[in-house]
Amino acid sequence: MDKQAYRVVTSDVNEMNEKIHKHRRRILILTVLVVVLLLGTVTGTYIYLQTRNYTDFDVLGSVEREDSSGTKFAVFNGNIIKYSKDGATFINADNHMIWNQTYEMQSPMVDTCGDYAVVADKKGENIYIMDMQGPCGEIKTAMPIQRVQVANQGTVAILMEQDGTGYIHLYDRSGTFLAEGELHTQNSGYPLDIAISDDGKKMAVSLLDVNEGNVKTTIIFYNFDSAGQEEIDNIVGRFSYADMVLPQVEFFANDTMVAFGNGKTVIFGGKEKPEVRHEISADTEIRSIFYNDVHLGFVYANENNELPYKMQVFDLEGKEVFSQDFAVEYEEIRFLENGEVCVRGETECVIFTLWGWEKFHGSFEKSIKLVLSAGGIRNYVFLREGEIQKVRLK
Repeated sequence: MDKQAYRVVTSDVNEMNEKIHKHRRRILILTVLVVVLLLGTVTGTYIYLQTRNYTDFDVLGSVEREDSSGTKFAVFNGNIIKYSKDGATFINADNHMIWNQTYEMQSPMVDTCGDYAVVADKKGENIYIMDMQGPCGEIKTAMPIQRVQVANQGTVAILMEQDGTGYIHLYDRSGTFLAEGELHTQNSGYPLDIAISDDGKKMAVSLLDVNEGNVKTTIIFYNFDSAGQEEIDNIVGRFSYADMVLPQVEFFANDTMVAFGNGKTVIFGGKEKPEVRHEISADTEIRSIFYNDVHLGFVYANENNELPYKMQVFDLEGKEVFSQDFAVEYEEIRFLENGEVCVRGETECVIFTLWGWEKFHGSFEKSIKLVLSAGGIRNYVFLREGEIQKVRLK
């Protein structure tokens, strides 16, 4: 058998490796260019959609509804609470009822936090506690209710007043009594408002003291957790402001509380004991206050300007986010669920982005009762007289 000859072929390994590296570099450069192009396209599209002004919309779906006279509306976890003197109904954007609570109240008011909502009779004695599934508790007070707030886990704080004395009661989500306290007007002042933290462990009370024509507001902080156990009456902070009225206090999560005043808004912070973190001063009288979990908004009369109102939005560090003038004779101004600001009049609606851009301005034949964001940049829900519309701006 013949022997087969074999020939050894040598190759330049360095040259081959260089070709491989060049090929990989080309692939990497192309990949980076494609990613940058895609990011630029997405960013450009987003900026265009956010800065574009819409004046019309397409109706994606519409359902009819009926409301009794005097019905009011509140947003609860992206759905809607309709409430009146006869009862409250929780519905979704398709007008499907999730739960219903009947009652008789002269002046119903609603507060929501997380998965809980309460309906209370202002200056009455009845409170109903609801979660996302339906009613879960009921409270009957012995004194007129002035203010009520619910925490994220269902704890209910009630401010009542009778014969010159303020009373604060705490209940759990089933309506079981937890704790109480008294505020004597002659000693501490008249209670204006209360606020409870999301976890139900902290509370703030605003008290107004008028003595011989001198006005003073005192904010008292309570801590019902371990930090307040060794303090008298669980009081962990007390701040007084002469010549000022601070009629509204609100907790933002657990460690930030804001007191809204006639000339100044004070932002408090602190995990256990509060301290003043920031202050926002107002040169003119505040006409309206609105807020969400991360922003504070104010509306002022705009003197010597053809646009009669000025809106300012701040973050919780006290820094201005944007300022905008507008002319809508509004009934409500609030932050939508997507962070935008909605200015709603009887038959007119303006939506501003957090950049201060006027995103949508529309007028309607029928009155508009409520606006909700519905996911996506252009999708919204309009509650109009007699119907609910799902719309897309165009």
